[in-house]
Amino acid sequence: MKKLVLLLIASTSLLAACGGTVEGSSVGTESLSDGTGKETWVMGLDDTFAPMGYQDESGEIVGFDVDLAKEVAKRLDVEIKFQPIDWAMKETELDTENIDLLWNGYAVTPERAEKVLLSEPYLTSAQSIIVLKDSEITTKADLEGKLISTQQSSSSVDKIKEDSSGIYEKLGGDLVLYPSNNNSFSDLEAGRVDAIVVGEVYGRYYMKQLDKDIFRVLDDNFGEDEMAVAFKKGNTDLQERINETLADMEQDGSFDEIYGKWFYSE
Repeated sequence: MKKLVLLLIASTSLLAACGGTVEGSSVGTESLSDGTGKETWVMGLDDTFAPMGYQDESGEIVGFDVDLAKEVAKRLDVEIKFQPIDWAMKETELDTENIDLLWNGYAVTPERAEKVLLSEPYLTSAQSIIVLKDSEITTKADLEGKLISTQQSSSSVDKIKEDSSGIYEKLGGDLVLYPSNNNSFSDLEAGRVDAIVVGEVYGRYYMKQLDKDIFRVLDDNFGEDEMAVAFKKGNTDLQERINETLADMEQDGSFDEIYGKWFYSE
């Protein structure tokens, strides 16, 4: 079941036509594109973070978040420039106005909310439980006595061990850990493990690329992270326009179309 969170935006209005500015923001300054005079956004991203935003074999920046951003910019009649950045310096890039927004699988945390202005969450990524389609496992409780695989040194390991249900002590053995989630998927497909736990965004992307209708994502999970677009504090104009446009895309089905291009869904 696809886990999407796009909250309804409470009667916000589009504040500015293209070219408007807000205090403390670089948005709406001189166009950086082709001299058309259109407002230009500079979007910061880690260009290695597939499938949200990354360089493909030809060097083009592509991805789920990239496609969403392109559609939003098209609807608002603005230019958008994709700027690879040092992800460790992402909030500093916003503060110094080198970029106008961060849109790259940016997980919402209390610490980040203190540093930046956030859009409404547009996507939720769970630590998903994935099984073969014909598996009798339907809930987290059904994992008792079963063999589970996940990626070593990942947050999923801690999530499983710390889960309030105490399921870790009830498993059929220690977790089967691999350097890559791809190995876990291979074990599941071969029947060497009963289930895997993986971040939903990557898991559904992998299943889409594999193009095999053999897996099933449980409704149960080991916790969720919400993703949002980040702006410099005070840039409410850009925040509100993107919130409203994303809400429109959810309503008219275009959000789901872009999701279906990148992710497997039942």
